Amino acid sequence: MNTNTKQKTALIIGAGPAGLTAALELLEKTDITPIILEMSDKIGGISRTEIYKGNRIDIGGHRFFSKSDTVMNWWQKILPIEHSSVSENATKRMLVRKRLSRIYFLRKFFDYPISLSTNTLKNLGVIRTTKIITSYIHTRLFPIAREKNLEDFFINRFGKELYKTFFQKYTEKVWGVSCKKIQPEWGAQRIKGISLTKIIQHATQKWLPKKEIEDIRQKTTETSLIGRFLYPKLGPGQMWEETARIVRQRGGKIRMKKKVVEIGLHPERKKISTIVIEDTETGEREVLKGDYLLSTMPIKDLVNAWKGKVPKSLQKIGEGLVYRDFLTVGLLLKKLKVQEKNGERIRDNWIYIQEPDVKVGRLQIFNNWSPYLVQNAKTTWVGLEYFCDEGDEIWTRNDERMKKFATEEMLRIGMIENTSDVLDGVIIRTPKAYPAYFGSYDQLQKLIDFLSGYENLFLMGRNGMHRYNNQDHSMLSAMECVKNIAEGRTDKENIWNINIEKEYHEEKFQEQTPERGAESPALAKEFS
Repeated sequence: MNTNTKQKTALIIGAGPAGLTAALELLEKTDITPIILEMSDKIGGISRTEIYKGNRIDIGGHRFFSKSDTVMNWWQKILPIEHSSVSENATKRMLVRKRLSRIYFLRKFFDYPISLSTNTLKNLGVIRTTKIITSYIHTRLFPIAREKNLEDFFINRFGKELYKTFFQKYTEKVWGVSCKKIQPEWGAQRIKGISLTKIIQHATQKWLPKKEIEDIRQKTTETSLIGRFLYPKLGPGQMWEETARIVRQRGGKIRMKKKVVEIGLHPERKKISTIVIEDTETGEREVLKGDYLLSTMPIKDLVNAWKGKVPKSLQKIGEGLVYRDFLTVGLLLKKLKVQEKNGERIRDNWIYIQEPDVKVGRLQIFNNWSPYLVQNAKTTWVGLEYFCDEGDEIWTRNDERMKKFATEEMLRIGMIENTSDVLDGVIIRTPKAYPAYFGSYDQLQKLIDFLSGYENLFLMGRNGMHRYNNQDHSMLSAMECVKNIAEGRTDKENIWNINIEKEYHEEKFQEQTPERGAESPALAKEFS
């Protein structure tokens, strides 16, 4: 706790999950005033909820699930769980949702994660199934000794044939590069604990007697196999909009449309002394002073804001960091052509589109996340997700052409009957959605070591750490930053230990309290 009579301030870059968590934690656990600087006009970062004509869009699909009690309890303090036994129409509630996601490949549906169901074996056919089993046995007998890239990582856990069938093309669609060019650390963070052996074990457990009541935390289940999750009634942005309201109510400040353009260093100590912000509408600049700087802005942009005060070799690393961008096409449909056997809308939250003849990567069905996301329950509100690079043909295609392109892809893969099923549409572009594990990533630690040397600078969140974190990891990194500030701790090791394979094994999870630090497993391929 700060005992200095002078009121201290913490400048926080970004009003996403990490930034807002840090602000609220500072207000609750210190007497430091947080000032959040958000470049856009929206709260929530990539966990925001976009609204188009009364229909709500979840950018990327966000399951509210964590094996950290700290995070689960934190969420439920902001938005309590709605219980069916209680008669209430409160909007500020979390729903308990059943998770269903499938893979669409060969114009057929496969379970995700891949299961050993009769349907899977039938869809794959005898020849392909035999190849998958044979190649997996070969991998178990002769594993790749040193995993040099993501391809090696996948093959060691699933065998070459299953990797080529369900992982290779989709992953390359997501990242735009060969799996051989991606560092294996991505797999270690996103798919740890999951292998063909785990899938077999999970399938076997389904045949065993189940407990009458299943804890929503599901701590004994691998994260990628989780069957239930929490979800705000009005989408993920509701969580962060409500958090922002509480932050303001308790004396914190949130300044929108403020871009950080310059970092000022203390002339004598290794500290940040000032920052320069620019109003994104007027271009007006302002100098702010703060005792601490907590940053969620992309490391690449942060280094650029140092205006040459970072050694050239490290500047080069920053310039070489790569990001994958994201474009969502929201389509309002009369109906989907694919249906359940009883003729009702399919129940999937999202569908992985593995088909190589289309560019769409995933299909969200927002009705199934929460009925409150859709204005008219008789319509089907979907989001087609495209992984792209800022400036490429997908990113720069004008909105009308992009809506037409997405409609044609839905028609091609048999998701709609004809183009007249599309009632309306909207395009949402999200830059720097995914920090990439290629480019200069293999040298990133040198830059992190340099930045960590500035005692009052704390990096947190997905882009702030250039790490493929989910909401809970971003929140935990923010909590650790605040803990360090409150305790006067200047080393950052505990922050960087969150979501690291060598520090965390999902099957041996041991919950840590906020006082001792907390870690949480990654969601495999959920982009949450």
